[in-house]
Amino acid sequence: MTDIKVISDGFDIEKYNEKAPHPLQSWEWGEARKKMGIEVLRLGEFENVYQLTFHKLPYANFKIGYLPRSVFPSSEVLEFLREEGKKRNCIFIKVEPHKQILNLKSQILNLNLKSKNFIKSSHPLFPNWTITLDLTKSEDELLKNMKSKTRYNIHLAEKKEVVVREMTNEKGFEIFSRLYFETCRRQKYFGHNYNYHRTIFETLKNKAAHILIAFYKNTPLSSFEIFIFNDVLYYPYGGSSLEHRNLMGANLLMWEAIKFGKKHGAKKFDMWGSLPPNYDVDDPWAGFTRFKEGYGGKFVELVGSYDLVVNKSMYSVYNSIYKLRGLLLKLKSNF
Repeated sequence: MTDIKVISDGFDIEKYNEKAPHPLQSWEWGEARKKMGIEVLRLGEFENVYQLTFHKLPYANFKIGYLPRSVFPSSEVLEFLREEGKKRNCIFIKVEPHKQILNLKSQILNLNLKSKNFIKSSHPLFPNWTITLDLTKSEDELLKNMKSKTRYNIHLAEKKEVVVREMTNEKGFEIFSRLYFETCRRQKYFGHNYNYHRTIFETLKNKAAHILIAFYKNTPLSSFEIFIFNDVLYYPYGGSSLEHRNLMGANLLMWEAIKFGKKHGAKKFDMWGSLPPNYDVDDPWAGFTRFKEGYGGKFVELVGSYDLVVNKSMYSVYNSIYKLRGLLLKLKSNF
C-alpha cells in the first residue's frame, strides 16, 4: 500500500510548491479557495502532491470534490480520495490531470476504470486540449515561427504607439476586471464572479500572478492576468475593449506577455486551453483558439476529465440535473 498522508497547514510551503505541477495545485491557490469558504484537502504520496476542494451543492446535503491539474493519480490515491469523499457525503470527485494523453494511455487502461468507479466525465470543466510554446527560443525565433498575420498585427500595434505596462496593483486589477467582465457579457460567457477574481489576485499577486495592460494613449485596450509558476507561463484570464480594436492591442499584449515570461525565467508557455487542431471555425471557442494558434505553438492533447464516483445513485440524478441546467443556460443566453 502506498504511503499517503494528509498535508497539514504547517507544512513547508516552498517544499510543497516545488512538487505542485500547476498553479491550481499551488499552496497559494488552496489558500485563496479557503478564503472563499471552500474546504481544501492536501495529500502527499512519495514525490507527488494533490490538492482538492469540496463544494457544497445548493439545496442538498451533498458535496462534489474537485482535483484540478494534478499528476495522474495512482489506484491507491483514487481509493484514498474515494474514502475521503464518503466521509464528506460526496456524489463524486472530478479529476482533471495536467498530463499529455500519449504519456498516460497505458496507465489509464491499467486502472480498469469501471471497476474503480473512475469514469470518463460527460461534463469536463477544462478543455482536453491546450497550446504550448517553447520559450527557450530567442525572440527572433519566436517571431519567425508566428503566423504572418499575427506578426503583422504586433508590428501594427507598435507602429500605432500602443504600449503595454505591467500593473500588478489595485488600479491594474480594477482595469483588468472591468475589461474581463465586459468581455464575458459580450461573449455571453458565464465565468467566475468579481469576488473570486479579487481573492485569487490578492492571494497570488506577490507570487505567481501578474497583470499586463495594453494602452493606446491613456485608454486601456486589453488586459491579461498571467501566472508564472515553476518556470511555466500561463494565460488563464483576459479581457478587451471594443474601443480601437483596429489597433490590435491584444496581439501586442500577448507578445509582451511572452517576453515578460522569458524575462522572469519561464521556459514554456501553456495557454491554458483551446480547441483541438482542425477545429470547427464556427465553434464559439474558435476565435480565441485562432488567436493563440497565431503565436506558433503546438497543440497538446491532455488526458481529459474523469469522475471518481462515490454515490452511484446520486451520480445519475446529478447528471440529469446538470444536463437540464445546461439547456436552461443556453436558453437564457439567447434572450
